[in-house]
Amino acid sequence: MSQPNSARFALKSKRVLRGGKFEEACVLVEDGIIKDVITTTANGTLPSLPAGFAVHDVGDKVVMPGLVDSHVHINEPGRTEWEGFNTATRAAAAGGITTVADMPLNCIPVTTSAAAFDEKLRHIEGRLWVDLCFWGGVVPGNTRELDRMVDQGVMGFKCFLIHSGIDDFPNVQRQDLESAMPVLARRGVPLLVHAELDHENHEHKPHVDEPRTYKHFLDSRPRRWENEAIDLMIELCRKHNCRVHIVHLSSSDAIAAIKKARAEGLPLTTETCPHYLTLAAEDIKDGDTRFKCAPPIRERENSDKLWQGLQDGTIDLVVSDHSPCTPELKHMEAGDFHKAWGGIASLQFGLPAVWTEAKKRGISLPTVLSWMSAAPARFLGLDHKKAALAQGFDADIVVFDPEASFVVEPSMIEHRHKVTPHEGRRFDGRVCETYVRGNKVYDNGHFAAEPCGKAMMRNKLGEKVDANINS
Repeated sequence: MSQPNSARFALKSKRVLRGGKFEEACVLVEDGIIKDVITTTANGTLPSLPAGFAVHDVGDKVVMPGLVDSHVHINEPGRTEWEGFNTATRAAAAGGITTVADMPLNCIPVTTSAAAFDEKLRHIEGRLWVDLCFWGGVVPGNTRELDRMVDQGVMGFKCFLIHSGIDDFPNVQRQDLESAMPVLARRGVPLLVHAELDHENHEHKPHVDEPRTYKHFLDSRPRRWENEAIDLMIELCRKHNCRVHIVHLSSSDAIAAIKKARAEGLPLTTETCPHYLTLAAEDIKDGDTRFKCAPPIRERENSDKLWQGLQDGTIDLVVSDHSPCTPELKHMEAGDFHKAWGGIASLQFGLPAVWTEAKKRGISLPTVLSWMSAAPARFLGLDHKKAALAQGFDADIVVFDPEASFVVEPSMIEHRHKVTPHEGRRFDGRVCETYVRGNKVYDNGHFAAEPCGKAMMRNKLGEKVDANINS
């Protein structure tokens, strides 16, 4: 693939996205860092560039910051037949994502101890196409491990209020949270919460008798499970002054409670995902288990309200929750929603999926980037070095054609298994090139000779992590 000099080059475009607006400019890159951004003068011409910068002119394609995805299940070590560092980060690069955060499950061992984190780190060498940071996990009985893992460099911790899908990452009860949250509050790290509460403990009986019917699956995980779980976390957030982040918000009914808690000043943040914004329960065919996830994809009117929550700032960010498995675990031949693994594989297609729907709603590309790049970077404490085309920032850059369209085909999928509910969908917006710290890792379907991604540890970021995503 064509490769600018990774040590010193300039990306030129008529549409460079900076500060929420487009301008004609050249982004100067030197040794993986943005050295400067040269913009047009009052008479509409670009000043001369410093000597030694080879110019790569992309015309009117958009040059913009790389996306940051703070919710990715990579599953390595231990379940690399589901996914792995190499394939997941290749898919990220092809999707314009330059930084991902790895979830503490479904790897073996799960990342709930310092020893398990050390084990995970032994598997990343030479396998990262983009930069990577890590979440730890809160499970019953591991409170003593939390300080150790913060010292090692995890960005924060994830927990489940309901069965996680695997027995080696058990869900927490209130007493476990009462033990863990004071530790996390003292260390200033967030608690990420899968917010569903199954008070009935009936193992989803409503759809067991009709396992192929999507409506029965949807009814088996009602909105009130999310609503009640979020109410609990707001209460505990208030009590412990611990940063709480609600992952993959599906129920729009919870938006009012989240908005009220935010107005109160609680350190509560929220994400949603492309599948909740661009797919609707009414369109899912019975037996198509590619669409199974937890919480479930809900009705179109629910999706409309999630978009409203994003636009008014109640929902902070959009991330993939990429949660792949082997095709066998999706039970696609039987079409059994009861037995199928609940997870959406979509890491590569999040940006075009969201952009396609956003355009229909009159939402601008800069706004989409604020949800998928700047906000996740702030949440991770990386906004001093990622997600902006500014002097001194990492040269994590994407060349994007927002007018181009394509149909998702299995042959183009870079994650391990060619299974996604987006297959056959036509999207607007194509990622053309992806740069990670100045290295062009992806170029129109082709990859660099070798990966260049690095692990990033919270305790080695070089500056104090800002605990307030809304600052």
